[in-house]
Amino acid sequence: MKRSELHFSIELDDNNIPDKIFWLATDNNPEEKVYETKGIAVSIWDQDNKNTMKLDLWTKEMQVDEMKKFMIETLVGMGETLKTATGDDFMVSEIANLAKKLRAHHEAELK
Repeated sequence: MKRSELHFSIELDDNNIPDKIFWLATDNNPEEKVYETKGIAVSIWDQDNKNTMKLDLWTKEMQVDEMKKFMIETLVGMGETLKTATGDDFMVSEIANLAKKLRAHHEAELK
């Protein structure tokens, strides 16, 4: 059986605020290169309790406009996943419409 692993390493400052975040994916990464990022958002389905556990972390270096773009792009990705997983066109359309509104709002803020 093939195995693929995803690892996160978080460096915290003296106040336990993320200072640096690193990640490594073993699949298609023969050198096991470690990447640095400013933010992660992980959702895990808890099948025993039938709810979602979330892990959202970002560094002090992540700018507000980067966080907003990150969240919009995450929402778009969730819509694409929902389309593939369920084929529910209504929900996919609603997510796409919300993402479009949020993107327009964010772009207007940047002007």
